[in-house]
Amino acid sequence: MKIIRSIKQMQKVSRKIRQKGKSIGFVPTMGALHQGHLSLIRRARKDNNIVVVSIFVNPTQFGPKEDFEKYPRVFKQDAALCKKEGVDLIFSPSTEAMYTQDHKTHVYVEHLSGRLCGKFRPRHFRGVATVVTKLFNIVQPNTAYFGQKDTQQAAIINKMVQDLNMPLKIKVLPTVREESGLALSSRNKYLSAQQKNDAAVLYQALNLAGRLIKQGNCNYQSIIQKMRAAISKKKDIGVQYISIVNLEDLLPVKRVKGKVLIALAAHIGKTRLIDNIIING
Repeated sequence: MKIIRSIKQMQKVSRKIRQKGKSIGFVPTMGALHQGHLSLIRRARKDNNIVVVSIFVNPTQFGPKEDFEKYPRVFKQDAALCKKEGVDLIFSPSTEAMYTQDHKTHVYVEHLSGRLCGKFRPRHFRGVATVVTKLFNIVQPNTAYFGQKDTQQAAIINKMVQDLNMPLKIKVLPTVREESGLALSSRNKYLSAQQKNDAAVLYQALNLAGRLIKQGNCNYQSIIQKMRAAISKKKDIGVQYISIVNLEDLLPVKRVKGKVLIALAAHIGKTRLIDNIIING
């Protein structure tokens, strides 16, 4: 396994790989790798000749009062996990290399970026779309892999790839969970044992919604009220939003019919967590 810090070197290596007719599978991460990331790496390993993982904590997707400074950075641990999983290349550039002082260009996917989490993190998805565009241009993958936990992010990236005619495929793989049902996240490291236990109620509420829909309850407002009531039993959890939306445009549905995304965000103490499920109504 090789670790590359230079953008030009990464581009050069990628060009040589592509010229040889070999495929590149790419897993973009901010590090603090967990089993969710590893599931993406394993799929990339299965599908491709070469696997590249990026480790870069992207400053432009953090708001002014968010956790950029304290976001977990454990590069040696991440590198060891990557090596164990058969990763060929780690691309880990500096912030200064990715964003020069005169950086003025940003990528913004309209409409999708302002919904769900975008209402509460107004510049977040602009930062995500910009850094992912840069990473795609640098790594030049055939396929990039993302997790369903970040479904809005995946939808935005899919739309960006489509609209900008980027020559790669996006694959979205199922959310990996702890035994309790809590979706794996690098931010779970912020939670105490009790908070992690309490946070399992988020997935329980999502499953409650799924059962209600399958039982014939198509009133999304009623479903959301029941979800809020279930979560409110855990006093340390504050719901930021719960939405039932169309998968394509992320707009709220009037009545649950067909395939829908049930998504939520909540704070447990100072930690913000997101989760979702996709249901056939």
